[in-house]
Amino acid sequence: MKINVFRQAFDSLRSQPLISSITIAGTALAIFLIMVSVMTYEMPVAPMAPESNRDRWLVEIGESIGNTKWGNSEDFCSNGSLGYNTIREVFYQMEVPEAVSAFVSSPNVTSVSLPGAPTMAVDCREVDGNYWKVMDFTFINGGPFTQEQFESAVPLAVIDETISRQLFGTIDAAGKQIEVNYTPYTVSGVVRDVSSLASAGYAEVWIPFSTTGVIDFQWNAYMGGLSAFILARDKEDFPAIREEYKMLFDKLSDQASADGWVFYHRERPYEQKIQAISNGVNTTPDYSAEIRSRIIFFLILLIVPAVNLSSMTHSSLSRRSHEIGIRRAFGAPRHTIVLDLITQNLLITLFAGIIGWICAILFAWLGADIVFSTGYGRGAVTNISPFHLIHWSTFFWAMFFCFILNLLSAGIPAWNASRVNIINALSGKS
Repeated sequence: MKINVFRQAFDSLRSQPLISSITIAGTALAIFLIMVSVMTYEMPVAPMAPESNRDRWLVEIGESIGNTKWGNSEDFCSNGSLGYNTIREVFYQMEVPEAVSAFVSSPNVTSVSLPGAPTMAVDCREVDGNYWKVMDFTFINGGPFTQEQFESAVPLAVIDETISRQLFGTIDAAGKQIEVNYTPYTVSGVVRDVSSLASAGYAEVWIPFSTTGVIDFQWNAYMGGLSAFILARDKEDFPAIREEYKMLFDKLSDQASADGWVFYHRERPYEQKIQAISNGVNTTPDYSAEIRSRIIFFLILLIVPAVNLSSMTHSSLSRRSHEIGIRRAFGAPRHTIVLDLITQNLLITLFAGIIGWICAILFAWLGADIVFSTGYGRGAVTNISPFHLIHWSTFFWAMFFCFILNLLSAGIPAWNASRVNIINALSGKS
């Protein structure tokens, strides 16, 4: 029976090449558009080196703070990055997480050179020593600087492979001297190039922010230029981490209240999937609304081709009315006919879906700078591997949408075909 279903699906494609081609092309195009959209949604949240721990992150890019002198409302507050005092009194005191890191959320264009040589512009990110515990960079020479070296403000730098080759002509750069903004630094390690799609990991040069002016950059005792990552040992630890976070922040809030300062957390810190849809520090992301809008968007992309494919499926089934009539005359139940017709159409839909999925992977890989927006970096070169785009989750979604598209386009025509009077079906009448 299974062999017959495959054979009938193949014969249906061969007997009506024009309709079959349009059906496959329409289905492939629908899946192509949906998968490109899914990849743009998944790229900020799917594990991707050096951000392979995204599913265990809690992120706080910034904070909202007000003062009783301004009014007792979230409408009268200031929003921005965290000051080093807040990092030190809250995040560095946490014991439940596996690691906590502070960093400057976006890289800055900085001059780098060999001593006495002309400078070149690079994307430089300022981080602490724990940053290398939260991320999983691939070091190909040397290693990272430690938290102890960060606290001692040792001028060390990590550079990527491309910068190493441009400066030294080799990746063996550990221990050599460079100048960052005309300040001497020693290269501690060299890492593989990072895609700018890794929004928190991307840079070309990484230096300790203790060696720059970031620690002293504060417009009050609690706000400054830093963001924070909390890496949980397991996602199940999120509630305990949030409880510890609240306890430490309440202690800091008690100190701040003496000067009239009030924190508005807006449900922070966020999981990566929520941080990915955040439009700023001054609002609370509505994840439920985001999911609803995505579902509506996908339904529109599915329903439009499904209506057209349904008409083509009805036309195809009309040509098979003799076959359906004969099966009915020999006692085939209606539900069996419906199931067989839907299964045959599903095989065709899956075939077209795989074509659409492969085309989406190739398009996103070759046109990554068009499909994915990074918003920063020198030219924002994505530098993405096709393996970053291939996840079982995206393949699952592709097949799931194929199944839904199949039900929408073939379900009703198949049911109507099975209900045609046997005499009419044998005579070719609908």
